[in-house]
Amino acid sequence: MSDFTSDFWNWYIIVLTLASVGYCAWLLWKMSKAKVQPGQPAAGGAGGKAVELMGHTWDGDLAEYNNPLPAWWMWLFWITIVFGLAYVALFPGLGKFPGLLGWTSASAYTAEAAEMDAKTKPLYDKYLAMDLKAVAADPQARAMGERLFLNYCAQCHGSDARGSRGFPNLTDADWLYGGDPETIRESITNGRMGVMPALGASLGEEKVKNAAAYVRSLSGLPSDGLKAQLGKEVFMGICAACHGPEGKGTQALGAPNLTDKIWLYDSSEATIMQGINKGRNVGLDADHKPMPPRKDSLGAGKIQVLAAYVWGLSNKPAAK
Repeated sequence: MSDFTSDFWNWYIIVLTLASVGYCAWLLWKMSKAKVQPGQPAAGGAGGKAVELMGHTWDGDLAEYNNPLPAWWMWLFWITIVFGLAYVALFPGLGKFPGLLGWTSASAYTAEAAEMDAKTKPLYDKYLAMDLKAVAADPQARAMGERLFLNYCAQCHGSDARGSRGFPNLTDADWLYGGDPETIRESITNGRMGVMPALGASLGEEKVKNAAAYVRSLSGLPSDGLKAQLGKEVFMGICAACHGPEGKGTQALGAPNLTDKIWLYDSSEATIMQGINKGRNVGLDADHKPMPPRKDSLGAGKIQVLAAYVWGLSNKPAAK
C-alpha cells in the first residue's frame, strides 16, 4: 500500500477501515443495551420489553424469537474488535502506515530465505566445487535440480522441459545459444533477450512472401520454387546477417537454425511471414518473452545444480 498515487487513497483506506470497526463496536454496544423479558411474547414488564416473534413457526409450537445474543457471544465480538485494532496498530493495514513493528512481507521473505540459504549453503558449495557434468551424474543433485526447474523454469519450458510456442525444448540437441555446460550456466545466470526486428515495412508484402518461401525451402518444406528463388536474394541481403548465408543460425546471437525440422513457433507460411513482418520483439509479442536472469534470486550454487539438470536433459549422464 506504499505506492498510492495520491494521499486521497491513503486516507480513504484509513477512514474506511476505522469507520467499519467503529460501526461494529457501536452496533454491539447498542444491542447490549436492549433488554427483553424471557419466554413468551407477552407484554413487557419492568426492566425490558416483550420478545418479538419473527413469524416463523414449525411443528405447531416451535417459534423463532428476536432474542439478543448471549453475553459470551457478544464478548467474542468485542475480542475480535480489540484484536483488529491491535493488529492494524502493529502491522501494515492502515494505508501508508507501516505499523509500530515495521513488519513487511518483503523483509520477512528475505529473512526466511537467508535463513534457509545458510542451512543449505554447505550442500550447494559442495556441488559448486564439482565439474558440472559430474553434478549432472549425481542422483541427489539431479533431484534438487528438478525441483529448482519446476519452481523457476517450468512455467515457460513446461514441467517436462519440452517447451511450448516461443519457448525452446530443452530435451533435444537443438540450442539457440549453445548447449555446453558453460553456456547453459550463462543463460540461467544472466538471462537471454533475443530480438528479431520487424522487416515488413522495409520489404513490402511480395518480398516477405518470397522470403518466407525461401525459408521454408531451407528445411525441405513445400514452397513455390519461383518465390523461393526470389526470396533467396532477400535472405542473403538481410537475413543472412544473423541466420548465416546457409541459414544454419548463429548461436552467439541466438538466431535459430532454419535448415532443420525444429521450429520455435511453427513452420507454416503464415507464421513465418508474421515473424518477418512484425519481428519477434521481447515484451511486445505475446509469444516472445525474455528469459529472466537468476543470478540474484538463485545464487551460484543453485544455478550450478540447475544448469547441471538442464544439461543432463539432453545428454543423459550415467548415474553414479
